[in-house]
Amino acid sequence: MRFLVLAFFILFFTNCEDKQTSKQKTSQNSKDSTNVVAEKVTTKAIEESFPLLTNGNAMEFFLEYEKEHKENKVRIVTDYGNIDILLYDKTKFHRANFIYLTKRNYFDGTQFYRVVENFIIQGGSSDDYNIAKRRKKIGKYLLPPDTKRGYTHKRGAVSMPSSEIENAYKLASPFQFFIVQRPGGADYLDKGYTIFGEVLNGMDVVDKINKVETDEGEWPLQNVYIRKVEILN
Repeated sequence: MRFLVLAFFILFFTNCEDKQTSKQKTSQNSKDSTNVVAEKVTTKAIEESFPLLTNGNAMEFFLEYEKEHKENKVRIVTDYGNIDILLYDKTKFHRANFIYLTKRNYFDGTQFYRVVENFIIQGGSSDDYNIAKRRKKIGKYLLPPDTKRGYTHKRGAVSMPSSEIENAYKLASPFQFFIVQRPGGADYLDKGYTIFGEVLNGMDVVDKINKVETDEGEWPLQNVYIRKVEILN
């Protein structure tokens, strides 16, 4: 009889423990599920907090954006070394655009896709489909030239090329930039392209990239990746 009573209590408490463990597992699974949903919602909310930029709203957006985002130093990380750049405050729309794209990680994984020996290296684009998708999420817009700030295309100048679309006003592609490598500079570009920064450190890296072998279209035979662009201040 004592054996039966003892067996009953062991069975009762074992069942209770199993139920409690089951509740804990269910509760943990529920929490894990909630965390995943929360992460998805947060990511979606972050994406939706940025407007899809167009020619109609981009300038107004950057006018407001530059007031709160005053950073003006960035680092371009490549396999050849780092290039540190100062972005000019006077060209506020172009500075704000570069900072905005940096904070949205646009440049990470793009390339220096055009190299003209003893002249420039041009970056910010790629033939990778994922980069095209990234652009699509940001928007389709051009920036007007801002060429009367007293800056010149000296060696180390950072400038913005015109859009690939023919336009009489030299509207710039916001996703691309070039760095003047030519020792004597290229001041004949001053009236047509917006200079919005200069290299502070890393011109030796620019020189290395400028020496890579290219095809007839000035595209490097070995991809020169921009691993990431990060803000320094």
